[in-house]
Amino acid sequence: MWQLFLSMFERLGIIVMVAFLLTRLPYFRRLIYQQDVGKTQRFTIMLIFGLFGIVGTYTGLTVHVGTSEISKWAWALKKDEALANSRVIGVVIAGLLCGWRVGLGAGLIAGIHRLFLGGFTAVACGVSTMIAGAIAGFVHHRKKGVAAFSPLMALVVGMGAEALQMCVILLMAKPFEHAWMLVEAIGIPMVVANGLGCAIFILVIRNVFQEEEKAGALQAEKAMRLAEATVSYLRNGLTPQSAKAICELFIKEVSSIAVAVTDKTRILAHVGAGSDHHVAGEPIQTETTRKVIETGEMLIVHNRVICRHVDCPLHKEIIAPLKKKDETVGTLKFYFRSEADLSSITFEFVKGLSSLLSLQLEIAEAEKYYQLMKEAQIKALHAQVHPHFLFNALNTIVSYIRIDPNRARQLLLSLAHYFRKNLVGATEMLSTLEEELKHVRAYLTIEEARFQDKLRVFYEIEEGYEQLTLPTMTLQPLVENAVKHGLRHMKKGSEIVISVKSRGSFVEIAVSDNGKGMGKEQVARLLQKPVASQSGAGIGLYNVNERLKSLLGEHAKLLIISQEGKGTTVQLVIPYKQEERGICAVAHSSDGC
Repeated sequence: MWQLFLSMFERLGIIVMVAFLLTRLPYFRRLIYQQDVGKTQRFTIMLIFGLFGIVGTYTGLTVHVGTSEISKWAWALKKDEALANSRVIGVVIAGLLCGWRVGLGAGLIAGIHRLFLGGFTAVACGVSTMIAGAIAGFVHHRKKGVAAFSPLMALVVGMGAEALQMCVILLMAKPFEHAWMLVEAIGIPMVVANGLGCAIFILVIRNVFQEEEKAGALQAEKAMRLAEATVSYLRNGLTPQSAKAICELFIKEVSSIAVAVTDKTRILAHVGAGSDHHVAGEPIQTETTRKVIETGEMLIVHNRVICRHVDCPLHKEIIAPLKKKDETVGTLKFYFRSEADLSSITFEFVKGLSSLLSLQLEIAEAEKYYQLMKEAQIKALHAQVHPHFLFNALNTIVSYIRIDPNRARQLLLSLAHYFRKNLVGATEMLSTLEEELKHVRAYLTIEEARFQDKLRVFYEIEEGYEQLTLPTMTLQPLVENAVKHGLRHMKKGSEIVISVKSRGSFVEIAVSDNGKGMGKEQVARLLQKPVASQSGAGIGLYNVNERLKSLLGEHAKLLIISQEGKGTTVQLVIPYKQEERGICAVAHSSDGC
């Protein structure tokens, strides 16, 4: 008996090897995680465990009942011979993991094979193998989840299935004397060894998955920690300062030799190896980075020559896109020393980091837009009760009541329309070009009447763009800026030209004045940060530009063309497509084109 014990335990190494190999199969993993498995995959698993049962049969020990001799590797049995084997392990595991259909199927495959092998226990062993698969499947349905997938449950079911086989042998095998002698010789070793085999099989599988889950949890915890740390960096968007802080943080946490962040055209930051020639502010050097920006897909680069520098140590990299509203706005790049570092876990980790950074960029964009909207609403509320404008407008209207009552009536209507639009602008995000132009005309009608012959307004409006979408309160601040700042200390001959023209797939809306103009430094400063006006929290050109990009995308933009002493032109460039166009150019008319 002890010799049989030792020989049976020797064969448990095969069980461990098979269990580990099964953990490499994708559909076997889905089965363990209780995910949907199709009929084809279920049949494949049935076949695998059935073949495992057959292997357990062939690796069994041949027992000669009359002489009690034991031999190895039997391919056929004589009438007085039987097998001490581990066939039941594969069948029981199939039932525990997949249910009675797979368990019974694996039992049929292994059991029918045992019938053809011969010996006086052939029928009894074949039938008991099928029953073992069905019983294990029944346990699977009664003890779903963790209980069915525990080594203890596998031990109990495995020992029970083997004990049942001994009973079936006593009932069915003939002659009974041989059956009794066989059970007496192999019963206890097979029950114990196969029960332990089932438990070890489940234990190996579970430990492999637990280690992978633990590694995944550690990566997730690290990703969340990094994401939390980067929140403060990205509040102002993707800038060289925020990019450098992110790179310095990531290179400490990821086993890479360098980390870089780019926008669409240039390197924002590079930390680590190669920083002597991968310098922030320089244009993007590689086609692979440009490809990621164009496609929005991650890329692994296994190229010895990543950049043009002869002694560059960067040869392996993972490039991930950074996105805002599904548009790629930059890349996150990790450089590695060897091919071994480019594992699937690292790839998924970098993918998760890029997704988190992209989400934070969108949140930062939303927060910035929220602040801009608050400023726009404050401006609109101020405009509703602006004492200077209202005082000047009423004085102008009073002066016209006696000399030109009709003009006074038109001015009152324009003033009413102006304040009505300001009320709407405090609550709505988007407007049409037609509504914006009406608002501008109402404002300029009052200003022209106030300055009389000093100010002239010209409209050059190309037809077909009346329903073009704009952020509300976009044009009026530009016109007001031209009147208050461009034409300050207004003299006779002051002009404002408002034009709407097509430029291919874009529409160009321009507000021009012939005032004092600005220098290049002042023009650049206006679009870099908000500039407070004397009247309080003004919308300003910066606000208009940022709201334009936030609502209409990065292709929409505001341009300033100015020359000191000659005037200023502020252009809004809006993406748009229109087939039919016409032109309408008028000198000032409150009725429009």
